[in-house]
Amino acid sequence: MSARSACPRCDRAIAADALNCPDCGFTLKAHGHPGMPLYRAEGTEPLCNTCTYHADNTCNFPNRPQAMSCTLYQNIQTQLEPTRSEIYRIPWWRKNAVPLASAILIAISLLISIF
Repeated sequence: MSARSACPRCDRAIAADALNCPDCGFTLKAHGHPGMPLYRAEGTEPLCNTCTYHADNTCNFPNRPQAMSCTLYQNIQTQLEPTRSEIYRIPWWRKNAVPLASAILIAISLLISIF
């Protein structure tokens, strides 16, 4: 049994992997490919206003900056979340444990040889 979702245009129940709505014919997947999502703006505001590619000026979509649907859309709000490396910071002494241990051993050896 496949998962069900609703058509954004007619709000009828459709299969999650459907390419088009069987009732109104609304295109649900980009270019008829089931693995390529087609992002659509909700309301009257274009997707570009909240897209990462528009913000960093790397978007080359011809409908920019008024695109109401896009296949490459990335919400800028998800990019503002902390990265994994920021969450799991490693202390400097753990990153450099081998050189630090080597320097300590050399220092102890020098002290022993002097006295």
